[in-house]
Formats: sequence, C-alpha cells, structure tokens
Amino acid sequence: MNKKLNKLYYNSLVIPIDNDSRFIIFSDCHRGQGNSSDNFSPNQTIYNAALDYYYKNNYTYIEIGDGDELWENRRIDDIIEAHSDTFLLLSKFYKENRLYMIYGNHDMVKKSKSFCKNKFCNKKQSSRHSLFPGIVIRESLLLRHKQNRGEIFLLHGHQGDLINDTLWPLGRWMVRYLWTPLESIGLQIPSITAITHKKSMKINLSLSNYAKESNFILIAGHTHKAVFSKPSDSSYFNDGCCVSSGFITGIEISKGSISLIRWSSKPNSQNILFIVKDILEGPLNLNLYFK
Repeated sequence: MNKKLNKLYYNSLVIPIDNDSRFIIFSDCHRGQGNSSDNFSPNQTIYNAALDYYYKNNYTYIEIGDGDELWENRRIDDIIEAHSDTFLLLSKFYKENRLYMIYGNHDMVKKSKSFCKNKFCNKKQSSRHSLFPGIVIRESLLLRHKQNRGEIFLLHGHQGDLINDTLWPLGRWMVRYLWTPLESIGLQIPSITAITHKKSMKINLSLSNYAKESNFILIAGHTHKAVFSKPSDSSYFNDGCCVSSGFITGIEISKGSISLIRWSSKPNSQNILFIVKDILEGPLNLNLYFK
C-alpha cells in the first residue's frame, strides 16, 4: 500500500494554502436515489444546513470520496434528481472555485473524464448536468502551506484494499446484483465489501502508521470511523462519514488549525429541533503536526 500512496502523493494536484485558508472536508455521503436504501437521505437536511453555513462563511469544500453511491445505483442522473437541492449548493461552491472532489471506491467511475463531461457537465439541454462544468475528479490532493511548506495529503483511503481497489468492478457487481436485491427482500447477508469494525480499525492503523513515517498530515475517509490523532501519536485524521444515524462528521481547517466537527439536530427548550455544529476535537495548530 505504501508504494501506491507514495505514487499518489508525488502525482497529486498541489493547492497552495495559508493561515487564512478555510476548508471543510467531508466524505462518504453515499448519496442515493432517495429510496429506502439511500443512506444519505435521513441526513440530507443536516448536510445541506452545514453546506449553507460553510458557503456563507467562505470555506472551500473538499469531498474525499464516496460522495455518490454508484455501486448500488447505475445512474448519477437519478441521484442528482433525488438530491437536487444538495447539488445546487455544491454547484455554488464550484462556481466560486471553492470545490474539489476526490473519488472513492463507490464512485470510482468519476475518474473517467468522459463520465464527468457527460454526466455532470456541458449538457445544455438540462441545467442539472452543467452543475460542475469542466470538473476533474482526482484520486488525491495535496494542500501545501505557502509559508512553512507544511503539507496535507488527502485521499479516500481504499487504496490497497483488494476488493475495494484493484477488484472494485467485482465489488460493485456483487453489491449491485447480489447483496442489494437480497436486502430489498429482507435478507441480511454480510458483504465482503463491507467495512466492519475490525476492518476499519485495521485500515485506520495502516494509514496512521504511514502518516507517522511521512512528513505530512494525512486525511482520509472510507472507514466511516472518525480519527483525530494527538501530535505525539501520529499525523493521521479521518473525517468519519455523513451517513451515521442522526449526524454527520467532518474535518475543518481554519485559521491555521484543524478540528473534528459534528453536525446534528437537537431540541431547544421549546422542543423545537434545530441544527447545530459541535467541535469534537481541537482546534489544534497545524504546526504541531508538520515535521
């Protein structure tokens, strides 16, 4: 895995940043068709409220993989239609050069330039297909600080996982034509593509060890398990996911510091639900992690 990650690092698009830069990093939204198997739908209102906040507060949005569930679903058109409000919000970021996307194993088809051109962009007869004209969706990104040259390496985190990386077409076939139909009739059969607790711990440990050996901060998703390392332990972070029951988690970078945040809905004193952001870890200065 390390060889593949090293190659990605050296071939990543470099984005210059400074202490005034603001980023919100989400992953694993798994946006679906709005049906019963759409794990994103229950959190869509929370997610959209978070997007609105970050847009109004001048953050750049970075999605580090599995934004759309394109293993279970064949057509991105149906996903865009089901979550049109979400895509319009994302489009606002893109039009102001404040949006970057990385593909993961569940939306790896986005690495194809023709997919992005034909599905997201440049179809004049339908405005929903020109949400991100000219977008290039990459496997990794590298944020590099202008002053101290500190670096933040961003990827999804599936790299090196055989069934979710090298054999991803097989994984997609099994999910789309075997497990999803069985689940639709009430049969719960464990999928070899699923990220179990044991597997997520193993992946997070591997990525954490890789970060320890490197001279940069590493931020990933994929495992759906948030990680916020102490500077003395590692420089690895995981943003969690947007499909947990009742909340979403992400990584904020602002004012030269990094935080793990959670958005959820809570009742006020009148038992009226409102959407709130909580800081779970941090903020800690990035310089504590730069080597």
